[in-house]
Amino acid sequence: MKNRFLLVFLFVFGFITAQEASSFEKSPIFPECEAQPIDELKTCFNNKINAYIFKAFKVPQIVNDDSYKGEIKVLFEVDKEGEISVLYIDAVYDELKEETKRIFDSLTKVTPGTYNGKPTFYQYSLGIKIPLVDLLEIQTQQAKVNTIKLIETTDINTDVSDEYKSVTDSSVTYEKLEYSSQLNIPFTHNYYARFDQEMNGLGTNSHTAAKPFTYDEVSVYYDFKAEKEGLVKGSEGWWSKKLWNEHLVEVQGKDYWFTVDPIFDLQVGKDTEADFSSTYNNTRGIFIQGGLGKKFNFTTSIYESQGRFAQYFNEYALSLQAEGGEPIVPGRGLSKLFKDGGFDYPVAEAYISYSPAKFINVQFGHGKNFIGDGYRSLFQGDATSPYPFFKLNTKFWKIKYTNTWMWLRDVRGEVTEDGAFLTKYMANHYLSWNVTKRLNIGLFESVLWANDNNRGFDINYLNPVIFYRAIEFSTGQDAGNAILGASAKYKWNNKINLYGQFILDEFAINDVTAGDKSWRNKFGYQLGIKYFDAFKVDNLLLQFEYNRVRPYTYSHNSIVLNYAHNNQPMAHLWGANFSEAILIGRYNYKRWFGDAKFIFGKRGFDFNEGDDFANYGSNIYRSEIDRNANNGISVGQGNTTDVFQADLGGGYIINPATNLRLFTNITFRNYNPEANTAAALNTSTTWFTIGVRTDLFNWYNDF
Repeated sequence: MKNRFLLVFLFVFGFITAQEASSFEKSPIFPECEAQPIDELKTCFNNKINAYIFKAFKVPQIVNDDSYKGEIKVLFEVDKEGEISVLYIDAVYDELKEETKRIFDSLTKVTPGTYNGKPTFYQYSLGIKIPLVDLLEIQTQQAKVNTIKLIETTDINTDVSDEYKSVTDSSVTYEKLEYSSQLNIPFTHNYYARFDQEMNGLGTNSHTAAKPFTYDEVSVYYDFKAEKEGLVKGSEGWWSKKLWNEHLVEVQGKDYWFTVDPIFDLQVGKDTEADFSSTYNNTRGIFIQGGLGKKFNFTTSIYESQGRFAQYFNEYALSLQAEGGEPIVPGRGLSKLFKDGGFDYPVAEAYISYSPAKFINVQFGHGKNFIGDGYRSLFQGDATSPYPFFKLNTKFWKIKYTNTWMWLRDVRGEVTEDGAFLTKYMANHYLSWNVTKRLNIGLFESVLWANDNNRGFDINYLNPVIFYRAIEFSTGQDAGNAILGASAKYKWNNKINLYGQFILDEFAINDVTAGDKSWRNKFGYQLGIKYFDAFKVDNLLLQFEYNRVRPYTYSHNSIVLNYAHNNQPMAHLWGANFSEAILIGRYNYKRWFGDAKFIFGKRGFDFNEGDDFANYGSNIYRSEIDRNANNGISVGQGNTTDVFQADLGGGYIINPATNLRLFTNITFRNYNPEANTAAALNTSTTWFTIGVRTDLFNWYNDF
């Protein structure tokens, strides 16, 4: 197979260089040059066209009056029929441009040039000296040819050939520049656990909430090159290196580099609750990343996928469907139904990253972001499908300041106009401050608004240091939905970190102090702890996290201004009206890894049956106006549902450079609602999967 690849490569390379080889080319032939030898045709063409221009060109009077001395630049073409046409003229005077065009329009038709015996296009660049110089004088003064030129024609095909060769010759051995670049480290909880401890050591001035991280900010604490080199295996053979250790394509030059890799997510499985035989996923794609100079980086990934998942996963995707009936695969996006209960869901993600100075990084792309130190985030999570974003990271002293502007969509039928999905916008600030070597405090602010009154992307929210709540107040009560938050992290020692978040969607002091559990007490909080090298076992991370969000948080009295995108929450994927406890264990040894996760939760769903169609606060897409009561609101109200889910998985890293993994996972899931409804079905299932995956993002199946 390798030999076939090399044969194709050599064939393509040979074909390209053959087009540049003069042995297959024959220049255009000017009249009276037909009898010249083939290697003299170009010189004859040059002499004849020079002579004609000197004889026929009439220098405009204004040029003579100004005693102008200079040059006219001309780009012209000889087409397959031998017609000569001007493509571009550059001159100081318009009169010179007009005269040049007249001269070329009057040129006679020539015999077209050929390549491999077939007529082809030829392009030439030319300079006409003003005042004009007789070609015969140039020919008789060869010693002065470098200082006195009537006209110089350049075969662009030859120039391009030389330029290509110089670029090719400048390539060098790939030096893994990605690990010190401004590229994002693909955010997966499993891989980030490898350097989480180093980032959270006592005395470090790192900021770990705003994700994904860039390689250059993590490389200060963690040696990516050493990690990859420590995992090298196999022989020095080309296939062995590409399979086990390297990118498929690695190219580096003086001021550029890029890599190209295939993307796979191929898996099969079985769901005990499903009425079909098996689950599967079939993802193929391409992943490209690179850099230009030291400050500019880019990446793009394109996925083509078909999949059928566990029964509860498929039903959730169908419940998220957009206007028009397109299901939404959680975390991926719009899809089409595929064969027997499956989904066809193409996805594309990309961004550019630019750091004009050491303290600032600018990114623009289509993807996802995350803010928090936990498994979940109450500020901004990554469980939704990708969206366009513009992000500004500023780091100085003990502070990191992250500003993100996003373009989101509401795809429900009640807000769709003329078949077009509704665009809405979100902007947030997150200020991270290392108060001491142990304590970090973060302040969060976010606002979401729609295109009311055709205002589009409101310029009021472009200011990266403004107070969003004040803007929301000044632009109108229903102009936006602003959310405030605070976070904290405390490094107990080098092994134990405590972290937490608090989110506030609405603050009404009278309702808070009244103590009657008003619906307006819309807030949530998170408490967590991480234990690195737990019980003195190297590379064992244990984590406990508790999340609780009151009903109606993230929702709004206008159904458009919910904290969501593509029918998926932008923060915690359970929306609101829930509490959960999570236990997580992660272990890695060389190329082997293992994960365990246990979730114990309580959720409160709407009934939406019989005479009860009230909003109990879990569905963030519903208007608060439909709430079930004003007071006595509690977490888990409505159709109270006990949730248990356990995920056990492990595998082997095939290629550390591309994060290609062989994996297996088993999920135990139990849903036990008070009443069996369409939104909360009493289910108990076991889902087993095995496959190979390029691990570049988090897959969540615990909604």
